[in-house]
Amino acid sequence: MAIITISRGSYYMGKAVAEKVAERLGYPLVSRDVLLEASERFSVPEIKLARAIHDAPRILDRLSHSKQSYIAYIRAALAERAAAEGKLVYHGLAGHLLLTGLEQVLKVRITADLEKRVAQEVERSKISARKARELLLKDDLQRRKWTKTLYGVDPSDSTLYDLVIRIDKITVDQAVDFICETADNACFQDTEKCLRKAKDFAIACRVKAALVEEWPNIKVACHYGNVVVYPREKESKAGKLRKRLDQICNALEGIHNVEVHRASQPPVDAV
Repeated sequence: MAIITISRGSYYMGKAVAEKVAERLGYPLVSRDVLLEASERFSVPEIKLARAIHDAPRILDRLSHSKQSYIAYIRAALAERAAAEGKLVYHGLAGHLLLTGLEQVLKVRITADLEKRVAQEVERSKISARKARELLLKDDLQRRKWTKTLYGVDPSDSTLYDLVIRIDKITVDQAVDFICETADNACFQDTEKCLRKAKDFAIACRVKAALVEEWPNIKVACHYGNVVVYPREKESKAGKLRKRLDQICNALEGIHNVEVHRASQPPVDAV
């Protein structure tokens, strides 16, 4: 078994499920610490990253970095954890989208009935049912807007996940049983090919993160340590891009070669 991402809406018990899955499998549990790593590595205050991933989409337009930059930084931090750990449970920050392209990722979505969520919020926050419902619906809408703005998809779309679990009639422990049993399937095993791809993915993400602020639309792919970048910018920046890539190669381990393809269509696994 390899990487498990657990996505949820507001107050869906996703955190509790993730913690128990990690405990049962003996896997590292990754969540907010990815923000800390991205903050330290790319010199971006953690509070700005937190606002970028939790606040309404318009907040992104008022921050000093572009939305592409924030996602690239967080993805690079998560990709490196995935490549280094090999096996982990990730909870939060749209992990099923950040790790798109890695075959060994089991993408899980936790959902629950609205009225049961309202009852839980009434008990948790000691507020009226009307107020709790308003807060939950507002939070759900904001999560959808955020995901659509950054990724162009609706987080409630079941086709984005391998396993969707509705925690209404079943318990958290039963949900954990389903996830662990599914993760034991052969298609989620961390084969040598998968491990190699995870390392290449991490390299591509680091290169993208190093370039994204100046070339926000650039795409990067990596295969067996060979990096190919696909810029959309004008030829006038060719020399500057090449110089920056040389600096990156000297700073990052695992890169054997770097090429710039301006006329080619990026492959589907490019980040």
